[in-house]
Amino acid sequence: MSSPLSPTLSQWLQKRHGLFIDGAARPARAAAEMPVIAPGHGGVIAHVADADAHDVADAIASARRAFRAPEWAGLSIRARARLINRLADAMEAHMEELYQLETLNNGRPLRETRAQLARVPDLFRYNAALAIARRDSVIPVEGNYHAFTNRGPVGVVANIAPFNHPLLIASRNLAPTFASGCTTVVKPSELTPLTTLRLAEIFTEAGLPPGVFNVVTGVGAAAGKALSEHPGINKLVLTGGTEAGRSAGAAAARNFVRQTLELGGKTPVIVFDDYSVDQAVNYAAFGAFVGAGQTCVCAARHIVHRRVYDEFVEKLARKADGLVVGDPFDPRTQMGPVVSQRQRERILDYVRIGAAEGARLAAGGVVPAELSESSGFYVRPTVLADVHPDMRVAREEVFGPFTVVLPFDTEEEAIAIANGSEYGLAAAVRTTDVARAHRVAKALEAGIVWVNDHHRVDAASPWGGVKLSGIGREFGQEAFDGYFDTKAVMVNTSNAPFDWFDVTQTNARLN
Repeated sequence: MSSPLSPTLSQWLQKRHGLFIDGAARPARAAAEMPVIAPGHGGVIAHVADADAHDVADAIASARRAFRAPEWAGLSIRARARLINRLADAMEAHMEELYQLETLNNGRPLRETRAQLARVPDLFRYNAALAIARRDSVIPVEGNYHAFTNRGPVGVVANIAPFNHPLLIASRNLAPTFASGCTTVVKPSELTPLTTLRLAEIFTEAGLPPGVFNVVTGVGAAAGKALSEHPGINKLVLTGGTEAGRSAGAAAARNFVRQTLELGGKTPVIVFDDYSVDQAVNYAAFGAFVGAGQTCVCAARHIVHRRVYDEFVEKLARKADGLVVGDPFDPRTQMGPVVSQRQRERILDYVRIGAAEGARLAAGGVVPAELSESSGFYVRPTVLADVHPDMRVAREEVFGPFTVVLPFDTEEEAIAIANGSEYGLAAAVRTTDVARAHRVAKALEAGIVWVNDHHRVDAASPWGGVKLSGIGREFGQEAFDGYFDTKAVMVNTSNAPFDWFDVTQTNARLN
């Protein structure tokens, strides 16, 4: 397998990577470590510290000190915005290194990594602009009163990030954290911690004060649990599976911590018969197989009008069979490995579950023959056809290059199938009928709906789900506002004498 890493990055990987607390790397208290595996070849590429509850407490204490320190809390809004823009510039200057490191660590093809991460610095610039543009409200009230709101940063943010998009998802929460004046402890996935650790170093070198950005590496059951249940945090931001969110959210709720949780999904895509089948298939492959399908908004359920159903299945299967699976650093590769052997076995298990339920395997569902001797975690992009809505493969999140196809006859039936899920993160519609597009988008139970597209996001557009797909929103003004506590201030502008207990007083007002 080719890995054209820069000499600087190769040298960096050879270090023993500690926790990042108070602006510097340090080992875990118990000196525990864990290996980091490259999905592309299955080998160990680094060792990182394995944090326990004591390490997590140290990181939270560091973040709390920094939250009150004049180097951070004393910054004016404009000075903080200038600093955040410097962070964006520093990140941009290191992007080639970050592209390579992320591709090596999570197995995404380098072309995909570049396409996803190139715009990440702008998340910081957007939130810096929101900080400058922020206005608190003046509230008109009756009587001789001036009422207004005053917002302040909530405090210490616990940021638990997943393996699939480590740098993007960490950054989409770091940006409003810094712009609001909060501080943070980030717990990246134990599978893909490397870009987060490197980003902490880059930001510190660019002038971010110590303790504002701390990183604890470790497994979710230990470090993640300790972080989410610690009384020293003020906000929990987690992206992950629904069960992980349920567990961490319940722990944080005991301390009445505010939460933003982006959890599981089973994204429905409704394909109407007025839309180009070829274009629908291209979007289907993009939605289902980009990132090896390891996205919460993976196009997991294609609900296709019966008049074009057979053609759609045949062309999607052919498209899936034609994709080049392989080395993520090879420019010819169109889909890389999944993140681990465990994840690959989960996907193959669902192929067997689908067959037992009566679904037809139209494409994939196997380890690529040409990579059968590889130690990497490769699997062919998989399409199951003739699926019914009550099958497990149509209801449960697989989190891999795995999609199912179901037929429908009427618009109402398509909407009912799409909404017949416990998840509600994203949905998509394929149609040329403008009225139908608006009508169906409104009817779909999801936090995000794409019409004739998939996976698109913008720093200004809110992102999040309904039902078991989570609570709260990331990106946009909605996310930025979620990092503040709002204080209501009411000023009596009258000097008239007041004595509530003077019974001769008339027109007394209690509230």
